[in-house]
Amino acid sequence: MSFHNLGLSKPLLDALAAKDYSQATPIQTQAIPTVLTGRDLLGIAQTGTGKTAAFMLPSLDRLAAAGNIPRPGQIRMLVLAPTRELASQIAASAETYGRFMRLSVGVIFGGVPNSKSLRTVSRGLDVLVATPGRLLDLIDQRALSLRDLEILVLDEADQMLDLGFIHALKRIVALVPAKRQTLFFSATMPKAIKGLADKYLTNPAEVAVTPVAKTADRVAQQVVMVNQPEKTALLTLLIQSETDLERTLVFSRTKHGADKIVRLLAAAGIASNAIHGNKSQAQRERAIGEFRSGAVQVLIATDIAARGIDIPGVSHVINYDLPEVPEQYVHRIGRTARAGAEGQAIAFCSPEERGLLRDIERLTRLKIDVAPLPESFVQAAAALKRLKPAPKEAERPQRGQRHGIKADRRADGQRREHRNDRQRHPHRADGHPGHRSAAQDGNGQRRDDARNDRTRSSYRPEAYREADAGTRMPRPANGDLRSEGGQPKRKFHGRRGRPGGAQRRAGSPA
Repeated sequence: MSFHNLGLSKPLLDALAAKDYSQATPIQTQAIPTVLTGRDLLGIAQTGTGKTAAFMLPSLDRLAAAGNIPRPGQIRMLVLAPTRELASQIAASAETYGRFMRLSVGVIFGGVPNSKSLRTVSRGLDVLVATPGRLLDLIDQRALSLRDLEILVLDEADQMLDLGFIHALKRIVALVPAKRQTLFFSATMPKAIKGLADKYLTNPAEVAVTPVAKTADRVAQQVVMVNQPEKTALLTLLIQSETDLERTLVFSRTKHGADKIVRLLAAAGIASNAIHGNKSQAQRERAIGEFRSGAVQVLIATDIAARGIDIPGVSHVINYDLPEVPEQYVHRIGRTARAGAEGQAIAFCSPEERGLLRDIERLTRLKIDVAPLPESFVQAAAALKRLKPAPKEAERPQRGQRHGIKADRRADGQRREHRNDRQRHPHRADGHPGHRSAAQDGNGQRRDDARNDRTRSSYRPEAYREADAGTRMPRPANGDLRSEGGQPKRKFHGRRGRPGGAQRRAGSPA
């Protein structure tokens, strides 16, 4: 169905025409007219079907029609997303759709300075896309209020529960006005989300365009049985042998495993990047940017990239490790075959993961075809095992070693511990001639070391300390050294106006 038949305003239709969007998807066809009426909505649709436009287009239309101006520190529409990448993508879509409307859009999430988030919300926003953690931080700082909220959207609500955001969601919902429009959207709808929707939605309209946990129809799926230690060799052979490979997204179960795969691929001459929760926001944005532009064709990711990230041209999704939650498999392979394209999903299954494979097939009600190992895989795997993994980008600092502070850097930016010559400062005792002691010669060598007879030198200033006690002159009994040329032992009288110190005159009052 055309967007012109859904009741959207002209500014939105002009923005869609600028993006060459003319036909609405099934979820958009059913959701947009319902949201325009102001009714709560519970939407279920498989990933890659256009859920973002399904709730953003009618919400922007309602905000523009109301004509309210947000006050400082207030927002009119809040979209909660589970990950930073998804929040950033939703905000970009909102700016694209509302380019011909006078609506302000902002996004806040962790990994960026708090001052930047404060500036984003200080003047008030029509649309704010946020992750729950950073949103509550700003609320606790009294920099943001939800009293004027008109529309609340929870995108990928099931993943929020998986990531432990249930308590944050309860706090946020308790702060929003009771009179509001609430929209729930997700690719799957487990019983926990169903119960949450029944609690927070008021007489909602339900939209379900596909069965729950149904995989994308245009994705060709297959599984390869392989031992866990040989998975990296199989991944390397597949990347090197595939001719129609454009962009490959590889999912690892752990963050450490993702970094290890990157190093092993680098040893085989394959460039790749990793994205996971331990990466900084700048590193994550750079990795996605290089993958989106095609500069790097392989991206290794954990499940933070399994939801909502829309990267065109992903031809292959490889499950290096099968997910422990079978619903995650649906989201992972949904990163390919987007916008009407075809895609391939390949899963590596070790003997220990056969139970996870059965759970996935039971959920999707689909028997995944088993593909054989490549020819001469044993010989190729043995050769790849002999390759030495690339070194880590940055080693952890040793105990007691400080990193990342200004005192550890020289004026030219080079770290002090990374000097090549390892020379000491030229004005120290072993460098500058004026600072050498009498026990050193012109080359900085101790004079005692230059003597062949190994006898004690008179140039040593500490030689008198090592002299025999019998050769020293006896100390006078009265302690007066003036006759011998020394200084007399003076009495301590204390500070002015106060009694003397420990050494008092005999018979003086205490």
